[in-house]
Amino acid sequence: MTDWEIRRHIVMVGKKMYEQKLVVSTDGNISFRMKSDKIIITPSGFCLGDLDFNHMVHVDSNGNHKAGQLPPSTELPVHLEVYRQRSDINAVIHAHPPIITAFTLAGIDFSEPFLPEFVIMYDKIPIAPYAAPATVESAISIRELIKNHDIIVLDRHGAVTVGKTLREAYCRMEKLEQIAQILFIARQLGEIKPLSDKEYKKLLLLRKKLENNL
Repeated sequence: MTDWEIRRHIVMVGKKMYEQKLVVSTDGNISFRMKSDKIIITPSGFCLGDLDFNHMVHVDSNGNHKAGQLPPSTELPVHLEVYRQRSDINAVIHAHPPIITAFTLAGIDFSEPFLPEFVIMYDKIPIAPYAAPATVESAISIRELIKNHDIIVLDRHGAVTVGKTLREAYCRMEKLEQIAQILFIARQLGEIKPLSDKEYKKLLLLRKKLENNL
């Protein structure tokens, strides 16, 4: 994909995130790794719903500002950490889905396997320990988890999703918040029980089978 195409896709994803209320105001950030040493990332302090092609920032794999009139997102360390740990990943999204974030504030553990389709697609959801936003601490908090997970919830600070494409990373974020909405409603209706260990293992086998058929 060309630089222009990547910028266009980032703009589209940013608007969808804003429309779906996964972010508000200047929340959230998006990046895409075009080559091993070229990363396009959204700017700091800018509403994702108002993005334009010219707002994007080009940095290298060390975070050095190469092009763009605006400064890169303050969450750049998190994006760089993902790319360091995952050579298979090209897109990173950080958002503040309200229900997922509220669950972490309330100390509610939603990492257990509740819904079969989510287990098949993503397995369990890890929760990274609290780290101050916009610091290297945030990158450190996800360092080990991102090696084996495409979705990470950040304690009190939303979530990070990754993918080979921007669409894949976005769909994971959207699905994560939908799961949170379902669990939130279910909690109002009664006690939530996770899938049994037997059913969980059966779903993991199905997941492996589906992956092998891809």
